Amino acid sequence: MGTLLHQLTVQELAADLDAGKSFTVVDTRPPESFDAWHIEGAVNVPYHPIDGLGEGWDWKRVEALAAEGQLVTICGKGLSSTSLGFELRRRGYDDVSVVKGGMEDWSKLYEVVEVETDDDELFIAQVQRRAKGCLGYVVGARSAGEAVVVDATRQHHEFELVAADEQLTIAGVLDTHVHADHISGGRALADRLDVPYYLGSHAADRDVASEFVSLDEGDTITLVDVDIEARYAPGHTSDMMNYLVDGRYLLTGDTLFVESVGRTELQFGEVAEAPSTGPQTQSGDADAATGAKLLYETLHESILTLPDDTRILPGHVSVDSEGVYGVASPGELVSAMLGELRRDLDLLSMDEETFVHRIVDDTPEKPPNYERVIAINTGRETVTGEEEATELELGPNNCAA
Repeated sequence: MGTLLHQLTVQELAADLDAGKSFTVVDTRPPESFDAWHIEGAVNVPYHPIDGLGEGWDWKRVEALAAEGQLVTICGKGLSSTSLGFELRRRGYDDVSVVKGGMEDWSKLYEVVEVETDDDELFIAQVQRRAKGCLGYVVGARSAGEAVVVDATRQHHEFELVAADEQLTIAGVLDTHVHADHISGGRALADRLDVPYYLGSHAADRDVASEFVSLDEGDTITLVDVDIEARYAPGHTSDMMNYLVDGRYLLTGDTLFVESVGRTELQFGEVAEAPSTGPQTQSGDADAATGAKLLYETLHESILTLPDDTRILPGHVSVDSEGVYGVASPGELVSAMLGELRRDLDLLSMDEETFVHRIVDDTPEKPPNYERVIAINTGRETVTGEEEATELELGPNNCAA
């Protein structure tokens, strides 16, 4: 029996899972961490290098699990899972691997899906952050050799690599809104490349401390023959912008998803005005109804006025606690034609009163640490380091209503 454990990268684990290979993922984190977020099909075997197995487990039960076939152990960072792996090896079970970097690395795993267009000039890639369901985009004009990045996550190098692979230079970075579920990489990427960073003009109402180029309804960023039009879309937040690419591809941020619409109570307070004058908001207890009314107007007076063949490209896909996508699968394009959503998504056919009640009465659990994440994304606070950033972002997004 060897002394070294076989290590798997998260990329290798994802490939094996997607290929349907037979093995059992054993997650050694405490039950509360496991219940909040884990890999699909994983078995929770709490284990501590000093205290040993958690409540409800003994070695006879663990060895019975190991006897069924290959085990792949995982924990938060790869520490307790490695310890369990060595203990199993000591007990005679050789078919054990450990996931290098654990769930921390799993949370930073990306896939890239190119959006098929009928225009050789236009390049659009959807950049998927697998474990969180965050969806960002690289939009480029091939003849110009330029691109913009939309909704870059903290690992913004992933977006740089996509552009570089297409021989595109990033000329600008856009965020659809001030995100609440993850730390945006937009400002950092723009600073690193010394290019403009764009937000909707109503971001100024949210006390954004960092500098940005303001976009209003109808403003257009042009890359030779590719136009990116800003469309004001309040509802999920007061500063939400959608971006209409080439008149046919709508990047909806957290306004409209393929399987739902954006939740509306994370930002909106009791002070609000109609969108025609610009909503005024305050921090504190959220008012889902305020945002829901604004979202209804955005959906029916802006998005649903577009042609049915408009392709909807959302900012998130729902991911449950087991890491299962609400639609599609990791590595598949998360998208739909507007006509399909108009027909199939019940929320889009409701009258305003029914819609508002549905949004208000069925509010999901708020994302963990969302107030701190918002403060960081507005530039009013700074993240203390990689460890804190990882802790703030662990778990799937929870942005849909």
